[in-house]
Amino acid sequence: MPYRFEAAGYRRGGAARTSRGARSSRRSRSVAMVPDRFVSVDALRGFDMFWIVGAAYLVSALERWTGAGFLTGIKAQLHHVDWEGFAFYDLIFPLFVFITGVSAAFSLKRIVEREGRTAAAKRIIRRTLLLFFLGLIYSGGVAGNAYVPPDGGDPTTRQLIAHFLDNTRLLGVLNRIALAYGVSGFLYLLLPIPLLLPVFGGLLLGYWGIMANLPIRDISLSREALATLAQETGETNTATLYLSATNLVTGRYGPGYNVANHFDYRFLPGRKHDGNYDPEGILSTMPAVATCLLGMLAGAFLLSPDTAPTAKTIVLVVLGILLVATGFVWGLSFPVVKKIWTSSFVCVAGGYSLILLGVFHQIVDVWAFETWCRPFVWIGSNALVLYLGASILNYRRVAERLVGGPIAGHLGRTGEVLVAGVALFVLFWFARYLYRRQLFLRL
Repeated sequence: MPYRFEAAGYRRGGAARTSRGARSSRRSRSVAMVPDRFVSVDALRGFDMFWIVGAAYLVSALERWTGAGFLTGIKAQLHHVDWEGFAFYDLIFPLFVFITGVSAAFSLKRIVEREGRTAAAKRIIRRTLLLFFLGLIYSGGVAGNAYVPPDGGDPTTRQLIAHFLDNTRLLGVLNRIALAYGVSGFLYLLLPIPLLLPVFGGLLLGYWGIMANLPIRDISLSREALATLAQETGETNTATLYLSATNLVTGRYGPGYNVANHFDYRFLPGRKHDGNYDPEGILSTMPAVATCLLGMLAGAFLLSPDTAPTAKTIVLVVLGILLVATGFVWGLSFPVVKKIWTSSFVCVAGGYSLILLGVFHQIVDVWAFETWCRPFVWIGSNALVLYLGASILNYRRVAERLVGGPIAGHLGRTGEVLVAGVALFVLFWFARYLYRRQLFLRL
């Protein structure tokens, strides 16, 4: 059900409408009244999702329409870096994983208090499995035609399973969220809060140790590198090229030329996003767990009754700045690379996530300035539905049916801006419709 913000968190009953007197009263409440949910978290989740499902297209359309220099600079930040480095768009996915951890700290605490740890563990397992299953569907399910055995007969169960594994992307965005949530959720249940911080550090240091010291064959498995090698040798079979590289190297972090990508090539079955490896692969899920765990630590800190709200903001922002600086310094030896989720990338993205959480917490929860973020709350309250809707409904395609074709064509570049604006309107309308009718997908 929807909630309304008050000093003690959300209250059931709809959108928030507050007076100045009520706001003043909130500020004077005792810090002992600690909410178990925060409007700022839903708003930040919605802000994050906003860029995934349409805002980037609107900025690109406006930049092409106006040619404004500042929009060109913003547009440059709305693309992933090719490999090493960090842009705003590289923050979107880890921020969502981080917020998943924050929300999990709230929900698991409530379940443990009301129903016990066993119920919380069951919820973690159920939600992990459902998210993973949705991830398989979102990534395309079984790609390709139905399997027909070479002899033309009926396929055996083993053949069908092999066909499924060969044509299904097993690890994608939602699958990574599911695994990160599942592992960090059990860590949160089983360990005291103070022990989660060394676990967070251990995951990052352990991943660094694996990536820096485990030897791999001296070959890049990227499509470009293999194409060049095939021209030089005349051999086009990837397995043959891989096995022919007998020299071993360590400490490599290039595309297709690192431990995580080689591990995926050898051990990750199914269809891989980048051909021979996957950006959401097996080993790189380890630091993604650390990202979710950082969110859980932040959530537990927000729930702490011993710290004043503004002091929480200061701590989150200061720790975020320190973590960003740590990440970029660490990146001098272990590069900041999203596609293999390096430990330095976790620090940079996690630091920015802490800063954003602190800023949203101060503006929305402490100062009670929430009207501006209401559309983000609509989105954030139904993020999974709207994310799946971006694939199934495709808001841009709906907008093109409404104002595309001859209408957009007649307007030229203005028509492109119109389509982008209507796509966002469809998104916000759908999010508001679900929110006002209390329709939420709860896994």
